[in-house]
Amino acid sequence: MTTRLYSHPIYLEHLTPTGHPERPDRLRAIARVLEDEPFSDLVRVEAPAGDESTLLFVHPEDFVDRIRAAIPEEGVRAIDGDTTLSPKSWQAALTAVGAANAAVDDVFTGKADNVFVAARPPGHHAEKATAMGFCLFNNAAVAARYAQRKYGAERVAIVDWDVHHGNGTQDIFWNDPNVLFCSTHQMPLFPGTGAKDETGVGNIVNAPLSPDSGSDLFREAFRARVLPALDDFRPDLIIISAGFDAHHRDPLAEINLTEEDFDWATGQVMDRAARHANNRIVSLLEGGYDLQGLAFSVAAHVKRLMKG
Repeated sequence: MTTRLYSHPIYLEHLTPTGHPERPDRLRAIARVLEDEPFSDLVRVEAPAGDESTLLFVHPEDFVDRIRAAIPEEGVRAIDGDTTLSPKSWQAALTAVGAANAAVDDVFTGKADNVFVAARPPGHHAEKATAMGFCLFNNAAVAARYAQRKYGAERVAIVDWDVHHGNGTQDIFWNDPNVLFCSTHQMPLFPGTGAKDETGVGNIVNAPLSPDSGSDLFREAFRARVLPALDDFRPDLIIISAGFDAHHRDPLAEINLTEEDFDWATGQVMDRAARHANNRIVSLLEGGYDLQGLAFSVAAHVKRLMKG
């Protein structure tokens, strides 16, 4: 199994206020753990700059222009209570999209079976025309549309196990039967969406978890709702919105997963990718705010991707 890792120093230059959970140290913690011996065969690639036109696959042009115009020349500018811009945020966000699209290229051209993208800012809260929840542009949604346009992917599945519901991805694909969106998440919790009865055109599968749920309930939700949906849909590509903030150490939520749960979930998704999608998985970093929990969970996730 060939696994690629995309990252770039520009991601560290997307700055947030002191004390903000979505901070550059997240990527430093991931980089350190992936230097360990088990990852010596991981193919490391510097993320390419993104093509700005691909943002328009999912976001209106006036929204993209608005984000660009809001970038400050210095310091940090808030665009809502959670989401900020700094002088390098535009380049970081565009390079995050560039990495996601390059990962799609890799799995469709055979350069890799699967790819993990360690980028920031994250993306899954970004709706069609609203940046929110630490997210500017929806990296997973752009990558899904890119796969459809460039490689003719007929069915793309997005599996989101971030502890917060991927409201942005749901918003973008609400009426699209060619994109399946499956999400496990804590509820109630920010952003307040993700009830079971939010089903789009039958392509939205939400599996909300009550606060203090642990491994058993998470795995049950995966087995009962996510995995059958993937088998029914038979995707050509699976994109993972890989948030690791459902880890028991995370400060922003109350789900009690361990790194073993992320290893298990990764393996389950890989089984479906082998069955339906010629192994093609693109995994994009979303949340995860305790540095140790994040690092250990990413290590388990990437180790499983490499093992096949």
